Amino acid sequence: MKTALVIGAGPAGLMAAEELAKAGLSVIVADAKPSPARKFLMAGKSGLNLTRSEPISAFLSNIHGPNSLRDIVAAFGPDAVQEWAQKLGQEVFTGSSGRVFPKAMKASPLLRVWLDRLDQAGAQLRRNWRWVGIENGTVQFDTPDGPLSLHPDVTVLALGGASWSRLGSDGKWVSILAEHGVSCALFQPSNMGFQVNWSAHMERHFGQPVKSVRVTAGEQSVLGEFVISSRGIEGSAIYAVSRAMREGTPLMLDLMPGRSLEDITSRLSRPRGKASLSNFLRKTLKLDPVKLSLMQEFSRPLPSDPAKLAALIKVLPIPHQGPRPMDEAISTAGGLPFDALDDGLMIKALPGVFACGEMLDWEAPTGGYLLTTCFATGRHAGRAAAAYALA
Repeated sequence: MKTALVIGAGPAGLMAAEELAKAGLSVIVADAKPSPARKFLMAGKSGLNLTRSEPISAFLSNIHGPNSLRDIVAAFGPDAVQEWAQKLGQEVFTGSSGRVFPKAMKASPLLRVWLDRLDQAGAQLRRNWRWVGIENGTVQFDTPDGPLSLHPDVTVLALGGASWSRLGSDGKWVSILAEHGVSCALFQPSNMGFQVNWSAHMERHFGQPVKSVRVTAGEQSVLGEFVISSRGIEGSAIYAVSRAMREGTPLMLDLMPGRSLEDITSRLSRPRGKASLSNFLRKTLKLDPVKLSLMQEFSRPLPSDPAKLAALIKVLPIPHQGPRPMDEAISTAGGLPFDALDDGLMIKALPGVFACGEMLDWEAPTGGYLLTTCFATGRHAGRAAAAYALA
């Protein structure tokens, strides 16, 4: 029987292992941590966003990478991910934003069933095995029982990027590939928060969400919400435009996306009487305290002219001091470039060795795009590795 080794037991690695086992190979899945899919489980603590229900063209427009990557995702897109989850016994639902979640709203029930299915297919999970090298097809590990070498017919690398190192994605594999002449693009934080040095008056809002705003950075714009923290700003709406922000594009907020500039100007042109400007804004526009505080934070004093004040509500610049540290980011950009891979995601310099998931050089926002792409590349690499082994 042909043998396959998958290094990395996250969603991409487990998907590759499933395809290899389906093809009849004997599969070992090795992970450096004591338990598999730690980042997957962490992501699912607040609701596992598997994918997104929207036209495939809109979905693919959020995947930043070569056309070959979009083709891979199109072959296992949102509909296929939902069907896959349902076959694992995990019913899904679509939220008002189009995001798709399992009804259990957690990663652990899905992961448990998935691991059971892999076990029944003969895939063997090896824990606390850290990959340390490869030479002439022989793969070396440090294990609890000492050094170990394996010589599989095919190997699939699913080693993650370089964020959340405590969960296993530390990017140390880059040096191993460099020994074989494979250069990787420098890692950068993605889907991350940004540092804002708040003044003292913002402290009462730490931990509070800023809801129903339009967040814009250049051509990237999204309607959603984010959170004010003691360190700055973070949350889904910020993550959606984080790529443009990282590249230096200014961040703008529309605090009242449901109202036009003309309507806001008209309302602010009413007589204010003896009311303070803050109270006038609250009563006239029902502007909540956290949004008002953001205006006061970045525009002191607030303009009294109705037209200028309305313009500020619709386009509020948010200065920041750059991304938070990469190890706090949900994901990373950079990694193994696609020109180092063939169409099956095999590393050209290492015949029989394939790669998938976040270790590849691509980027996508949270909201289902990131996880679906990990699933899709794992499936593609697993299928290609099986075909290579059985040829």
